[in-house]
Amino acid sequence: MRKLSLIYLLLFIPAFAFSQSGGFIPEELLRPGRGEAPRYPIDTVIGELGQGKASASAYAYANTVISALFSGRIDHPAFSSLSASMQTSYMSALDAIGPRSYRIGGGREETDGAVSFMVRFIGREYGITGELFIRYVTTQIEVGEEIETIGSWVFEELILEDAKDLETEQQESENRYDFSPYERFF
Repeated sequence: MRKLSLIYLLLFIPAFAFSQSGGFIPEELLRPGRGEAPRYPIDTVIGELGQGKASASAYAYANTVISALFSGRIDHPAFSSLSASMQTSYMSALDAIGPRSYRIGGGREETDGAVSFMVRFIGREYGITGELFIRYVTTQIEVGEEIETIGSWVFEELILEDAKDLETEQQESENRYDFSPYERFF
């Protein structure tokens, strides 16, 4: 019995060590190539993280909005398009969980022209998931005799679910059978 254990040990240790060094996985699969989009991890609750199918400017603005919400800065310029009651409801929902980190899921363009991102705020014991909607708005201004069009991103809405304890969130994501990312709210 002892000889058999020793034989198994000698056979599997080199194979395990070789697989851990990346020997079986080509380098091209481990890192994006030149000009290739970066690969982002997947959150088990909201799905793929990162830019998704949204533009780089939409993703950058979504990050700005979410980081302002995370920091609790009610005076942030991104909130200027929201009513005071919406600002208060978002902040109170987040204050209830005391977020320690956040994640932004892959964005997509909606049929009405808005861009949405799945978001997740994670506290010590509780988490809140939701969907952020932003829109690119253009306005025309008259400069002398010419009309110029300028545009900027606007924070439209954030639909938040009720806070759930992290263990429940994880169990619910594991119990899904289709393994598709978090269902959109809209």
